[in-house]
Amino acid sequence: MSADDRLDEGTGVHRSSPTGPRIAPPRQPPYRDGPPRAAAPRRANVPPQHGIFRPSVWSVVIFVLLLSGVAIRAYRDLSRPGAWDYSRETLVAPSMKSAVIPNVDIDGSGRGRRALAISGDIGVASASWLHDQLKKAQLSPGDVILLSSDGGKLNQGTIMGEIIRAHGLATAVGTADASGQVRAASCASACVLVYAGGKTRYGIHGSLLGVHRFTTEGPMHDPVAETQRTQGRVLGYMTKMGVSSRIVELMSQTSDIRWLNPKDAFAMNLITTPVDRP
Repeated sequence: MSADDRLDEGTGVHRSSPTGPRIAPPRQPPYRDGPPRAAAPRRANVPPQHGIFRPSVWSVVIFVLLLSGVAIRAYRDLSRPGAWDYSRETLVAPSMKSAVIPNVDIDGSGRGRRALAISGDIGVASASWLHDQLKKAQLSPGDVILLSSDGGKLNQGTIMGEIIRAHGLATAVGTADASGQVRAASCASACVLVYAGGKTRYGIHGSLLGVHRFTTEGPMHDPVAETQRTQGRVLGYMTKMGVSSRIVELMSQTSDIRWLNPKDAFAMNLITTPVDRP
């Protein structure tokens, strides 16, 4: 724009010269559909969103079916007999307790050794619990498991005995205080199976070992056959641990606890090392 043809800032009209006549700007044609809309501002550096996942009806149906399958399997697992007891023992409150005794003179020799004292009912998860306790206690072969229990689950008792034997540990029936002083205790029913797992089985003066007939839990189609199978399992386990089959005969004779005479227990090789000191 030249100096003579400039826009008057006050009126918005053109004039050809500072002193010439004012000239109005040309009129714009009227809009038929209203004034045009301003274009939306373009967002810089935003890539086009071509990969947004929009699930179809079938994908939602498949997901629901998969989720239902997981829920059904979980329900079946928890509805099995003993499932809630197992969860309670492993996650909430174990049925057994343990304490590490750093220096126990188990046989009166004056040689102290490390011991893990366990007590309480043998529950549905006691074998797994014992495995964890042995890891924490860091026992060495020849160290001792002190037992004090009225028994519990037969299958857990045999597994606990297998774990003890695999670690090369000794067993004894008794309790101990922090100073390592051993006191007499009792071990009955499935606890005797745990005791039998010891590579060396000490017989503490005054401690008791009690046996009885084992029965199969839950519904049985043939009680006689189930009882015979249970006795066969116990016989096979005791034979493997070096105990005379005579003990299974004594078990089968009564459903009540039969407390063994220490001499009889030694004769059957259930006790391998008697400790006569009081």
